[in-house]
Amino acid sequence: MNIDELKNAWNEDDFFEETPEISIEQSNKINLPLEKMRKNMRMEFWSTVGIFVFAFAVIALSPGPFKFKFYLTILIASMVFVTFFFFSQFFKLYKNMTDPMMKTYDGLKDLLEQFNLNKQYYLSFYLAFVPFLVCELIIVLEFIPRPIPLSDVKVASILIGTMIVVMPGLFLFGKWWFKSFYGKYITQIENLLIELKK
Repeated sequence: MNIDELKNAWNEDDFFEETPEISIEQSNKINLPLEKMRKNMRMEFWSTVGIFVFAFAVIALSPGPFKFKFYLTILIASMVFVTFFFFSQFFKLYKNMTDPMMKTYDGLKDLLEQFNLNKQYYLSFYLAFVPFLVCELIIVLEFIPRPIPLSDVKVASILIGTMIVVMPGLFLFGKWWFKSFYGKYITQIENLLIELKK
């Protein structure tokens, strides 16, 4: 096979089909949902920072035994570490949303895959807080003084009951939150991709 035959075979390959071009109007349609998602991501980040600052301030200012305050501080610091991991994944998506390549057809397809991956991260993020909440509950049950101490059966039933309610509750809340803040915009981008494919 000579060079010309190789070039012809290469050009006939379906893999190198041109992808649909995106018009200015379609580009504007993409920018609107992406900008709204970025705005929601910024709001979510700063509100999370605010919640952690508030939690540390409450622990520092509230009266209580040193161990109680120390255990809660360590627990919340661990939550910050876990949150940092998930937000670092979130920031990769945030940066990619401003990449000019994401305004192409193939870029949009890639972005949708990243959205789906981040949805899984999002749900994992909420479920990752179950052990922390259980630990916080154990600390509260152990350290808050009561006129009549709780029996072992009562402590066990409170912990088991909390897990039964909290685990599905956090999962459902995470799904609802993601759908409310990002789902409708992802659907708009999916519809635009279908429109481009026609």
